[in-house]
Amino acid sequence: MSNAYFEVPIATNEPVLSYAPGSPEKKALKKALAQLKSEKWDIPMYIGGEKVYTDNKLPIHPPHETSHLLGHYSKGDSSHVNQAINAAMKAKTQWEIMPWQERAAIFLRAADLLAGPFRARMNAATMLGQSKNAYQAEIDAVCELCDFFRFNVQYMTEMYLGQPESPAATWNRLEYRPLEGFIFAITPFNFTSIAANLCAAPAMLGNTVVWKPAETQIYSAQVIMEVFEAAGLPPGVVNLILTDGPVAGDIIFEHPDFAGLHFTGSTSVFQYLWKVIGANISKYKSYPRVVGETGGKDFVLAHPSANAKAVAVALSRGAFEFQGQKCSAASRAYIPKSLWSDVEKYLNEDLKSFKMGDPEDFRNFINAVIDERAFDKISNYIAEAKKNPDVEVIMGGGYDKSKGYFIEPTVILSSTIDSTTMCEEIFGPVLTIHVYADNDFDKILEAVDTTSPYALTGAIFSEDRYATDYATKRLRYSAGNFYINDKPTGAVVGQQPFGGGRASGTNDKAGSILNLYRWVSPRTIKENFLPPMDYKYPFLEEE
Repeated sequence: MSNAYFEVPIATNEPVLSYAPGSPEKKALKKALAQLKSEKWDIPMYIGGEKVYTDNKLPIHPPHETSHLLGHYSKGDSSHVNQAINAAMKAKTQWEIMPWQERAAIFLRAADLLAGPFRARMNAATMLGQSKNAYQAEIDAVCELCDFFRFNVQYMTEMYLGQPESPAATWNRLEYRPLEGFIFAITPFNFTSIAANLCAAPAMLGNTVVWKPAETQIYSAQVIMEVFEAAGLPPGVVNLILTDGPVAGDIIFEHPDFAGLHFTGSTSVFQYLWKVIGANISKYKSYPRVVGETGGKDFVLAHPSANAKAVAVALSRGAFEFQGQKCSAASRAYIPKSLWSDVEKYLNEDLKSFKMGDPEDFRNFINAVIDERAFDKISNYIAEAKKNPDVEVIMGGGYDKSKGYFIEPTVILSSTIDSTTMCEEIFGPVLTIHVYADNDFDKILEAVDTTSPYALTGAIFSEDRYATDYATKRLRYSAGNFYINDKPTGAVVGQQPFGGGRASGTNDKAGSILNLYRWVSPRTIKENFLPPMDYKYPFLEEE
């Protein structure tokens, strides 16, 4: 029986491997890619530790090679949603009373498995299923996910250490119970790490989870479940269902044991779910925790003192890595007239050097967008921009879905601050730039703050510290993750907790202790060692 306080290993960020020519990691990844492409996976749901297959099999194709079949997944129905809820509630009884260090050990082991024997497999699945190049897969599917597991264990112990004061003859304690009920995790296609963390963070604290991933992330979700199982996660703690969103939602949001929503996805869906939860609030045993990260219309603002080359590189990377399919991607930029010719030159040089194609060819910086629906939406924005007299497509602008969903990195120059692509979230490789008069910096700050309902990420480039300080204060609520002389993407667990406000979400900062507090229900315990033996207080006595 445990009788000691256990210190967990100090969390450090997982090193990002280079995949340089001839490196062992590159050889291993190429081997894994070839292996996965030679197989046809039959992906089940995972409910109560059982692999659940159905007769309704739907195909999975790489976005960059739609003619190739990676396998099928078993589509579920309402019966599977009910089974998953029952499995989560059944597993909860034993899971929530497991000592915290035993739960911690599972996720620490998951991190080491991921960094070791599962590294190539996880990266390969993410590359093929979500069309990420090797570096984007590495920083997401392996390194960030390892960081989530390890740092959340450390944050959990720090949270548990928080205890109240105890005066004489009293012992005050604070325990951090899991929520009463089950958690519903709805996860996006664009980050494998987010998909796993939205399940793992609540589970680490003793909660059990029903998980519905995006259809376009199911291929790598299978590997996540393999890692969980290999790490020893007990049956029913995380239950993977592969159903349509409304099918799951109609049952889950009516269930009295629904205790929380962990969501990353579109703003419109999150707002709708919030309304549904509000309408059903009297049905629940407790008030559900609603945690969501949604969209962004993320900005880069250059001051006249900025370094033009640094600005251009931030735009090249920040706007076009993973085809701009990041909530944090640079989508709008404001460049002073005095810098524009240099920024344009450097940016154009970068875009001309980009290679686009299959992520299996490691020379390709740009790959495909996630699916046909995204392709059609993004290409329509480009087509409409070409018709708009107030804007000009100055770089890229081409697209082709004959073999895969490929869209060229596209730069649009807007003469106004309120053109469509300057204001609306596109979620693709489209960057809109407005060039402003150098003496209009103050007016542009106002435009940056008010153009979009979102407030996820943003960046200021400036070599003038007064201007940097002024912009940082003026844009106080414009971004939950604010960058100075850096691109607005690439938040690292333990370094830049991620999340935004306004329409971008609840800003509960994934990758920090702040997020973990959302998945516990504290209980105060007061023990009086010398209880009173008389009800009378001194004030009741006369002089």
